[in-house]
Amino acid sequence: MFNFFKRDPLKKLRQQYDAKAEQAMLAQRKGDMRLFADLTAEAEELWAQYQQLQQATQSEPQA
Repeated sequence: MFNFFKRDPLKKLRQQYDAKAEQAMLAQRKGDMRLFADLTAEAEELWAQYQQLQQATQSEPQA
């Protein structure tokens, strides 16, 4: 009944991914390649979680 009060987990993961990717881009601009690599790996993990969740929500039957 009150589903509109629930936060969208896909949106939250996407925001986290975008923030991490932006941090990685800024680290690359500064020339910190080690930090860039670490942040990029974290962003890729978030993206994998995002895709898994997206597939799971698409495969659920709608009521």
